[in-house]
Amino acid sequence: MKIMSRNFTRVEKILLVLFSIIIIGLLYYKFIYVTVNESIFASNTEAQSLQTELDTAKARAEEITKMEAELEDIKHQPNVSRMPSYNNSKVETAFLNTVLAGIPDYSITFANVTRNGDQIRRSFTLQFRCKNFKTAQRIMRDINACEYRCQIGDVNCSIADNGECSMAMTATFFETMVGGTPDSALPKDEAATNEDDGVDPLLK
Repeated sequence: MKIMSRNFTRVEKILLVLFSIIIIGLLYYKFIYVTVNESIFASNTEAQSLQTELDTAKARAEEITKMEAELEDIKHQPNVSRMPSYNNSKVETAFLNTVLAGIPDYSITFANVTRNGDQIRRSFTLQFRCKNFKTAQRIMRDINACEYRCQIGDVNCSIADNGECSMAMTATFFETMVGGTPDSALPKDEAATNEDDGVDPLLK
């Protein structure tokens, strides 16, 4: 069986070469150029997203640092206050509840009262959540400016993405036995106990 064949003409050869080049070009465009560009675009988009997240995180860190500095400043602000006579706990509790009026979620936990001579220390832990940092600042300033001597201790503040502020802090109210009336809740005098056992309080 004889297979018919013929040689391609010059024009046909040129057309075949051009057709091959077009096919190769289309394949390159479809599977290499488009794919690479899509990958580059996706990488650039991801990089921009990561940069945005980084900028947001930096701004948030700067804001938290600023807030922490403001809280420390409040803690060390001088205030004119008086030391009430023992037992002033009901008035102090009422004061805290007044300061926290309008705050839907808060808790106040008082520790055991301690006594050293005529000085009474009534420590407490306060935890609350409010709508923004400005409100938390106001609460701290009100406590710091209390007419009854109150010293703020540790402060821990966190801010949610929606701006809501969660605060945990410790503080101490000071009272005096001068003019005070002893009751069943009055603890033993630490200073007197230390003198009785013959041990220097500074060495304990």
